[in-house]
Amino acid sequence: MAAPITVEPLDVLAFGAHPDDVELCVGGTVALLVKQGYRVGIVDLTRGELGSRGSVDLRAKEAADAARILGVHARENLGFPDGDIANTVENRWRVARAIRKYRPHIVLIGAPDCRHPDHPAGAQLVADAIFQAGLVKITSQEFGQDQEPWRPSHVLHYMQSIDFIPDFVVDVGEVWEQRTRALLAYSSQFHSPDYTPGEDEPETFISNPGFLKFIESRAVALGYRIGATHGEGLLYRHGPVGVSDLMDVLKRGRSVR
Repeated sequence: MAAPITVEPLDVLAFGAHPDDVELCVGGTVALLVKQGYRVGIVDLTRGELGSRGSVDLRAKEAADAARILGVHARENLGFPDGDIANTVENRWRVARAIRKYRPHIVLIGAPDCRHPDHPAGAQLVADAIFQAGLVKITSQEFGQDQEPWRPSHVLHYMQSIDFIPDFVVDVGEVWEQRTRALLAYSSQFHSPDYTPGEDEPETFISNPGFLKFIESRAVALGYRIGATHGEGLLYRHGPVGVSDLMDVLKRGRSVR
């Protein structure tokens, strides 16, 4: 009998509705986790085919370049229709198979509210799939073999276009330059002097040079709240957080009180 085909588990798995969502919103956290020795992966739900700039092939190349810059251990795209992330049984199980495949301890998902409807829709889809991935009476297969049920211990939303009061702010100051390089790998999507848009490619909400200033200014503001140069905010989906050693959790001092 052939040995089971297995994939080495990930510590953290970040989901994005589109290629570039993870880099834009939580890229510093991903880069920092990798630097700290954790295994991190990214799953993009769509190929971003409805984007006003670039193409599916170009965005796939940009995503691969960004993944190399961040140093993530896995990246895949589920190919759901851009602009129509439906919370169907089939889609939930495609996500659930990814959860069971990578068996992450922590999952990062999009914002619960955002100007782009794909973002909250994708977040809810993944949240529902996470629950179902842990049900022992629902079977699934990967590589032609049965998967074991799996449900991550923690699920957190990352901040997108609409601010929320975060439960956690991650100090990403030491990886901010790396995070910026990963984001700018998407030269078709964000302001870049190296990209020449086609005649039918308009300026967009995120390609305006002011957008990158907004992203950094928010990171600076969040960082200041915790005494860091840059921060990324996360919202814990299912509280409260259990604590057995309060001193260990709060051992970092605050430079701003």
